[in-house]
Amino acid sequence: MITIKSEREIEVMKESGAILASIHEQLADFIKVGTNLMEIEKFVKDKIEAAGGVAAQIGFDVEVMVYPYATCTSLNDEICHGLPRDYKLVNGDLIKVDFCVDYKGGISDSCWAYGVGELDPEVARLREVTLKALYLGIEQARDGNRIGDIGHAIQTYVEEAGFSVVEEFVGHGIGPTIHEDPMIPHYGQKGKGKRLKKGMTITIEPMINLGKRYVMIDDNNFTARTYDGSICCQFEHSLVITDGEPIITTKQSKE
Repeated sequence: MITIKSEREIEVMKESGAILASIHEQLADFIKVGTNLMEIEKFVKDKIEAAGGVAAQIGFDVEVMVYPYATCTSLNDEICHGLPRDYKLVNGDLIKVDFCVDYKGGISDSCWAYGVGELDPEVARLREVTLKALYLGIEQARDGNRIGDIGHAIQTYVEEAGFSVVEEFVGHGIGPTIHEDPMIPHYGQKGKGKRLKKGMTITIEPMINLGKRYVMIDDNNFTARTYDGSICCQFEHSLVITDGEPIITTKQSKE
């Protein structure tokens, strides 16, 4: 069921998003060559709790497990759902850190991709294209538009740039739980799909591959990675649909 949020609900989601965004800003300085993925996990969890929030992913039922971590840390060819583990980042890694914050019942969700040291030029270009694709999708997220308008804007730009859009994982409604209707594909046809309405809260989170779009799932039945071993990049924001420009609840101060 798609829900329209009240002003009170939106305000607390903004507060939650501000906490999340500030942690991503701090991660930009924390993540470097030699940083362990478990250090990232601890850093994020501690920061959420210090701000009075709850790491919303901990205890979330993902069918194959009750998720035990505050973050998903997806490395290089991992598309999403990468598990924190004992791994030290090396020069050239692309690490995607995805987490959710529950603050006073307001949920926020954002993933950010961090380059470690010096990225390969084509991976750096992938990162730039993925970030711009996110914003192109956000531009279409307004009252009266269709869900397909978001996906069409993203897919058209990405494929013209020579990359591919993962289709198996999509954005979603958010609040008061992490995943709600509607689903928000990052591909599609303009003018198709459910109509967006003021007060809806959604995520847009394109996962873009350097190679082919195809996906494989690890033996843990949870972590997704590119079938051809190519690098994947992802950025994600939570936002509120308005009758004008959407409100990005997880917007970072540098944006």
